[in-house]
Amino acid sequence: MNGIRERWTSRTSFIIASIGAAIGLGNVWRFPYMCYENGGGAFLIPYIIALFTAGIPLMIVEYGLGRRMQAGAPTAFAGVRKGAEWIGWLALMVVMMIFLFYPVIMAWCVDYVVYAFNLGWGSDAKVFFEKDFLQLSGSPGILGGIRWPIVIGLAVVWLAIYLSLFKGLKALSKIVFYTVITPWVILVIMVIRGLTLPGAIEGLKFYLTPNFAALLNPRVWLAAYGQIFFTLSLAMGTMIVYSSYLPEKSDITNNSFMVSLANCGTSFFAGFAVFSILGYLAQAMGVTVPQVTQSGFGLAFITYPTAIRLLPIIPAFFGILFFVMLLTLGIDSAFSQIEPFVAGFTDKWHISKKLVLPVVCICGFLIGIIFTTRGGYYWLDIVDYFASSYGLTLVGLLECIVIGYIYKAHKMRDYVNEVSDFKIGKWWDVCIKIITPVILGISLILSILTLVQKGYGGYPTWATLVGIVFTLCIIVISFVLMSIRGKPARAEGTED
Repeated sequence: MNGIRERWTSRTSFIIASIGAAIGLGNVWRFPYMCYENGGGAFLIPYIIALFTAGIPLMIVEYGLGRRMQAGAPTAFAGVRKGAEWIGWLALMVVMMIFLFYPVIMAWCVDYVVYAFNLGWGSDAKVFFEKDFLQLSGSPGILGGIRWPIVIGLAVVWLAIYLSLFKGLKALSKIVFYTVITPWVILVIMVIRGLTLPGAIEGLKFYLTPNFAALLNPRVWLAAYGQIFFTLSLAMGTMIVYSSYLPEKSDITNNSFMVSLANCGTSFFAGFAVFSILGYLAQAMGVTVPQVTQSGFGLAFITYPTAIRLLPIIPAFFGILFFVMLLTLGIDSAFSQIEPFVAGFTDKWHISKKLVLPVVCICGFLIGIIFTTRGGYYWLDIVDYFASSYGLTLVGLLECIVIGYIYKAHKMRDYVNEVSDFKIGKWWDVCIKIITPVILGISLILSILTLVQKGYGGYPTWATLVGIVFTLCIIVISFVLMSIRGKPARAEGTED
């Protein structure tokens, strides 16, 4: 036994925290664009199928594994088979890649909340973001100087992360209620405001008009599975460690469905806020909706600020609301990235969390300064690509193989059914052993082929090679961490 393990103060706290981990910045700036690009309303068909054949089944895997083994990812996988521990460490190394740059994006949001008071991005949000705010160097090979406003924002974000986590689950259980409910409230306000603007309906037409011919394109289906996989924060070790804090006999299946459906519902609803505003912006500028539609950073820091400035009534208020919403969406995801990483070390070597957490936060802040330089944006983009397209996909594939074939899918299903009100059938075995690993395997192979043929993002070849080497290094580090002997202890629930 690992001693007394922290517990959630209630089932509601666990569900809210899991929803907060799943719902992040991508729900606002990635899903609506993915829907628009891949058949509009028709995209919802493969998206929902992917949810029930990959997203929820893998969520059940992670909840079941964490609850069964009562440990974070490395120790949990070691409980399945000792040689599988490295998969858990790989998940934590990938999530480390993410939490090194993710707070930097939140730091941008901190700065933009301040700019929103007087609409500081002016009449050309693109020039402001790229030239004035980021001061882009023009190449990943030129880091340039540090952008101190971003560093200050980064310090604020990391301090907030530390203060939210250092008192443990009792404090976190209270915090997540505010950081999860707040963006939902703001999102409702943004949707209502967006729908009352002229041109909103045209924007929603582009978002939802179905193009059923797109369903014949295999890449649309792969996009749906990829979106489901990444939007639920799977393969990061997060859901494993969160479920390890559940008390005995806690329901797994119902929790998995509730968290997954809440996350996907939020993504869909966010599309109404985004495309109603885009419709208004298109009408105000006298162009078509596709001409103002962007994804990712462009949507959040260029398109939306441009539209906010053109609002006829209290634009600054809605600018502040928008970036506060992004901040509260992001902070929960940040919690969920740090918690499993810290738990990996405390579970294996029984080091006090009070010692590990500040070290992780300080190192995360110092290394993150690289991404605050004038060339840091390019490295943020590169690290994000390799972590998401290769790291998380590989971890998810390995999870399916280990649980489906080594631990045995039916064995995990029996355990889950034992503690859940809603029973899952053999369809779940098929999803874990065949459907999900096949889809993830195909996605991984296609990503590798595309990288070999075209590189990534138009960056110099050497920059792509750095990304490849870094990805290979975290795999090696995962094996090294597994090989270091931990203190003698057995995770609760581990079988003899």
